[in-house]
Amino acid sequence: MDYWQVVKNRYGVILLTLLLVFMTVSVITYVMPKRYESFATIELKPRTPPLTPLGDHVSELSGGRNISPQFFGTEFEKIRSRNALLKAVDGLDLVTRWGVDREQGYQILRGIVRTQNIRGTDLIQIRVRHQNREDARDIAAEVARAYSAYRAEVEGRSATALLNELRKAVRDQEEKVEERRKTLATIVRTKGIIYTGEDSFYRNQGLDEDMGASTALRTFHQLEQEKVQLESQIESLLRYDSEQLMVYAAGLNLPDNIVKTLYPQYLELQLQLDSLRTSGLGDRHPTVISHRERIEGLRRQLNEGVVSLRATLRAKLDLATDRLNRVETMKEESRDEAIQRGLDAQDYVEAKKAFETDQALLQQMRLKLIGETITERMPQESIIMHDEPVMSNNPVSPNVRMNLILGAAIGLVFGVGIAFLLEYLDTSVKSLEDVERYLQVPVLAVIPKDVGVLHKQSGMSPDAEAYRILRTNIEFNRKNPEDNSITVVSGGAGEGKSTTLVNLAYVCAQGGYTTLMIDADLRRPTVHNFFDISNSVGLTNYLTTDLMLEDVILQTQVDNLYFMPSGILPSDAAGILNSRRMSELIADVKQRFDLILIDSPPILGVSDASVLASEVDLTMIVVQHRKLPRNMLLRVKQAVENVGGSVIGVILNNVDVRSDSQYQYYTSYYTYYAPADNQGPKRQQQPAEPTTPPKSASGSKGDDDLF
Repeated sequence: MDYWQVVKNRYGVILLTLLLVFMTVSVITYVMPKRYESFATIELKPRTPPLTPLGDHVSELSGGRNISPQFFGTEFEKIRSRNALLKAVDGLDLVTRWGVDREQGYQILRGIVRTQNIRGTDLIQIRVRHQNREDARDIAAEVARAYSAYRAEVEGRSATALLNELRKAVRDQEEKVEERRKTLATIVRTKGIIYTGEDSFYRNQGLDEDMGASTALRTFHQLEQEKVQLESQIESLLRYDSEQLMVYAAGLNLPDNIVKTLYPQYLELQLQLDSLRTSGLGDRHPTVISHRERIEGLRRQLNEGVVSLRATLRAKLDLATDRLNRVETMKEESRDEAIQRGLDAQDYVEAKKAFETDQALLQQMRLKLIGETITERMPQESIIMHDEPVMSNNPVSPNVRMNLILGAAIGLVFGVGIAFLLEYLDTSVKSLEDVERYLQVPVLAVIPKDVGVLHKQSGMSPDAEAYRILRTNIEFNRKNPEDNSITVVSGGAGEGKSTTLVNLAYVCAQGGYTTLMIDADLRRPTVHNFFDISNSVGLTNYLTTDLMLEDVILQTQVDNLYFMPSGILPSDAAGILNSRRMSELIADVKQRFDLILIDSPPILGVSDASVLASEVDLTMIVVQHRKLPRNMLLRVKQAVENVGGSVIGVILNNVDVRSDSQYQYYTSYYTYYAPADNQGPKRQQQPAEPTTPPKSASGSKGDDDLF
């Protein structure tokens, strides 16, 4: 709402700015030269052959690659490049056609040629805008042709250079393959290797010898294991006692091992002997004795068998050790020969693989060379013209409608910006809160804008309610009931203090209170004009002569309202007002009238208002809405207080309630509570006539009730 209030208050500035910008844009649009546009639509393709030579071997040197994301952006720059546009300058002979040099022609084309990609397609539009419609058409067509020629030239030159490099690479690879072949042949002759078509190589009886070396190695490991086993068995035979030795020997799986056969018989006889004893036979029984003899015989045979088995194992161990030594010697001799043969085979394999790899690469390079050579000879068309440029009949620039819309929008934005800038720079009083915050005095009333003179209006005006509020606020803000002399001051001229004084006096008199208006503005008096009364005799005459008070106070056409004109304007107004007779005058009228309202000149311009403020009881400051800065209002208050005056409050005058929504409730209340027209005709006013002022105020109102 605050922002909207600023717009309402400054709508004049906004409209003026809008109008100025709009008119400026209109004039600029009118004087701008008309431009015509022509365009050529071309289809852009990567440079690929219509047929792929040699199957899937696609040509790459001539442009057969995928389109990158920067493809069209790059081509746009090529179209507007120096080389392409200079070709267009020469093709159109712009040096003669426009009367410019070649460089200037290029700069002109650079400025008027535009390119764009039609979204979702591979089509490019080359657009040209120029004041001459024929030139626009010719330039668009020539730029498309120049770009096509330039692109073909660049791609052809690049493809030729790359093709030459490929031929050179093929020759180098051929020489490398020949060197590999010679190296392989040397190894074959030197090492005596015969190639069988697989990864097998022979040198005399190399295979048998290699197999013998392998067999010797295996035999060595077998004999070594056998020796370890025999040593373990002999160690066990020496470690066990008699009974355990027979058990262990029976478990050995060796030839000529009688222990293995006799030991089960020995165990069987032991069981039979135990069975006989269990049946009750004694040790001297013939059967028991027979079994014991048989068991002893088997035991002697088992002991002899164990001894024989130990001797047999020792003999086998000696034999195995001897064989192991001989096989180890043979293994060492065979290993050296096998290592040498392996090294020879490795050299051959490496040389053969290198030869085959280079030979395969050479075949691919030759195939690529053939494909590229065929591609270069095939007709290619990477740029296709779809729309030939035509001559435009209607100008495309300036766009009158768009310019006017933008002008209005820019003007509105500038206007609002200026309005807010002025509002920010404006330090005048804008609200009641501003007055109370900076002056620290209450606002007695808010007077709407364009309020007329109340006593000259027919009927009961709703604007009078603002002055009734002012009258009431004066009463309630007055600390002393005897303070009935009030001067009305303002910071500058034209703030409406005289009109405010006259209307306030009228409202007070209308309420039945004797009110005296004194025009103490001895610089430019204006109060007498409101009542059509001459100011030839008045305040100055009373202060400088011996006139009586009744001679200078006149009764107006309004009941209870009296007026003292300014009189003849003096040369030293401040000196006249700052006199004892002026003090006596104020003291005298305070006793005769209920209310004395004194008009004064602007307080910041002359010292008269300060003198009056020091003489009267109260001072009211009239502040025109949105006129004077706040600092000047502070000086007005300080000027009153510096001379000992008392500021009762501020009247916020000339408020535009139509634009300032925060004050609208004042006028809405005034209108709502204003008297209706059918309440009776207003009493006819009589012409102003000089009368004798009241002798005292006691006959009309009491001292404690001013209003």
